[in-house]
Amino acid sequence: MKTGLYFGSFNPVHNGHLMLANFLTEYSILDCLWFVVSPQNPFKKKESLLADYHRLELLKRATEGYKKFSVSDIEFKMPKPSYTIDTLTFLKEKYPERDFFLIMGTDNLERFDKWKNYEMILKYHNILVFPRKNFSGGELVNHPKVTMVETPIIEISSTFIRESIKNGKDVRFFMPEKAFEYLDEMNFYKK
Repeated sequence: MKTGLYFGSFNPVHNGHLMLANFLTEYSILDCLWFVVSPQNPFKKKESLLADYHRLELLKRATEGYKKFSVSDIEFKMPKPSYTIDTLTFLKEKYPERDFFLIMGTDNLERFDKWKNYEMILKYHNILVFPRKNFSGGELVNHPKVTMVETPIIEISSTFIRESIKNGKDVRFFMPEKAFEYLDEMNFYKK
């Protein structure tokens, strides 16, 4: 089964994440997609990061009822910071029947050579890359393990959501309804 792995902090999840995931499961070679909630991205600061279980709960509510999506907390049990190569190795051992595809944007592909053991990821795993505005993907675009997928460019970001909430803006239409309700009820990101 071709399984996409969409890693991220999802701080918070928003409609852009889900639109991209939906496109990939409906219009690419993927059969299903797992959202892998990262406790701490080695390239990002942890300041405004919600607790792991809150981000996981937001994603579970956001994807509820959609059979092609799953939410994974696999990296919660792994050493911090989490490195993609370690997670991929663990998942391949645990689910040998699955063909995993790493999902990333052209922005991440451009700096992919900074990732821990990126050569091993390229050797053993396929990567589906979606376009991001102002990023071409760099030299690895033509690598045999990299497949470009012409998804719509979605310009909603978690940073935008957090900043908007902090500034008293209503963002309910930028997020899945059940995720927004949980976020609002818990007063996340408010001043």
